[in-house]
Formats: sequence, C-alpha cells, structure tokens
Amino acid sequence: MKIGIVGLGLIGGCLGLDFRALGHQVYGIARRPETCDQAKARHAVDFASTDLQTLSACDVVFICTPIATIVPMVKQLATVLASSTLITEVGSVKAAIVAEATRQWPLFVGGHPMSGKSEAGLDAAEPGIFQQRPYVITPLTQTQPEAIATIEKLAQQLGSRLYRCSPEAHDRAVAWISHLPVMVSANLIYAALQERDPDVLQLAQQLASSGFQDTSRVGGGNPELGLMMAQYNRDEVLRSLKCYQSEISTTIEQLEQKNWDALAQKLTVTKAGREPFIATLPASSDSQTSAQTSG
Repeated sequence: MKIGIVGLGLIGGCLGLDFRALGHQVYGIARRPETCDQAKARHAVDFASTDLQTLSACDVVFICTPIATIVPMVKQLATVLASSTLITEVGSVKAAIVAEATRQWPLFVGGHPMSGKSEAGLDAAEPGIFQQRPYVITPLTQTQPEAIATIEKLAQQLGSRLYRCSPEAHDRAVAWISHLPVMVSANLIYAALQERDPDVLQLAQQLASSGFQDTSRVGGGNPELGLMMAQYNRDEVLRSLKCYQSEISTTIEQLEQKNWDALAQKLTVTKAGREPFIATLPASSDSQTSAQTSG
C-alpha cells in the first residue's frame, strides 16, 4: 500500500518507520527540505517532498500536523488526491475535526493513536511505540465501512489495541486521562514557582524526586499542544477541571477541619480506583505513561 504522511515530526516519523518495516511505500511531506532529507536519511520514508502533489498516488494519507491545521490540510489535500484515497489523522481532539473534515472529504476517518514520548520531533522517532497502545477510531454514521476497516487494519498492523467510539465520547474520555492531567500538572509547576522565599524554592528544586517528576512531566511539555487541547476540547476540559476543582475544595475542607477519617477514606478509594486506569499499560509504562504528543 502507498501511504502518505503529512507532518514528519514524532508521530509522523514513528508511523513512517513502522509502515516501511511492514512493507508499505511511505511518502512524506514536510514544510522544510531539511526535514525531508532527515526523514530519508533515517529511513522513515521512501520519498519526501514539500509538495503535496507528491501524494497524488497514495492509497491512504495520515495527517500528523497540529490540531489547528488538520481541517485546512484536508481542504488542501482535496485538490491533489484521487477520489478513492482515504484521509485520516492523529489528533487528540475529534469533535472539532471529524464532522468538518468529512464534509470536505467523504473518505475521511478520524483516528487517535494514543502513544508518544516526552521528546518531540523527528529526532525522537523510533519504531514500535504504537505496540499495545490504544488506537481510537472515531467514525460518523455516514463514514464508509470499507474506509473504517482499512484504517483499523493499518492500526492493527502497528500492534495497537483498537477502540471505536463517537468523536464526542472520545473527547470526554481523553479530557479525563490526557487533557486534565496536562492542566493539573502545569498548575502544579506554576504553583510551586510561586514560593516567595528563593532559598526555599531552590531547596525544593534540589529535593524534587520521582514524585514531582512523575506528576509534573506532562505539564512541562509542549505549550502549543497543551493550548490546542484546551482550545479545541474546551467544554470537556472545563467539565473535568470543575470536577477536579470540587475535589480539591473538599480536600481543603477536610484538612481545615482535621477530618482525617474522610481524607483516609478518599485515599483508600483512589488507591483502588487507580488500577483500572493503568491495568492495560505495558509493564514498563506505569511510571512513564505518555501524554498524547500528536496534537
């Protein structure tokens, strides 16, 4: 199969490495010629160009660009692709994308491979990062079954665990486990930086260990990605943040009232409640669960 990849960053590069290893021909598109050269040197693509026309012969095109540029890219691709070509993408928000993209290109299938790394860019790309990780397909009622089946087959070839749901259900779910953690983590870092005593702040920075490292990691990631999550999944991020705010307020009250029994009960619930969220993670991923880096 001839597969096009628009956007040769981390996710695009990882897809290219895996699809080439599977025997597909990969055509890459990047904004800069240097990135094209780098992708070819790293064997992430068979062909690379800055010209979208290069994708005219592709069977499937993956858009691996930031959320804000996905629908505009679909419009551009519509001018160069054959009518039988499938378009999919890897963004972390779906409701704001899928319906409009489908209007522009009927053979569009929303997709979200939920894997990534703390590092960004093509330099960080490596094969196999989609193995045993979720890959969510978010079709509409009018999405053609054959198109869905093709994208799901490619996701299975990557070794991913397949899920299918509506764009709206996807956005609500990822708000809890991806977008809310980014906001909480970012505010943890921001709050810690408000320490007024410079000596205490320096001491805290020197003493920070795995607990702070784990809880602050996603908040210290790509600011552009975090902002786009908030902008394009605003309603669901707000919903989850307000619920979290309510729980923080309850914990503050428990501390103020020295209600240790209630606090102990909450911590007991959370100890048990964490397990279903991490039960399907690869054994080595518990402390390194990736925030979605695909935009």
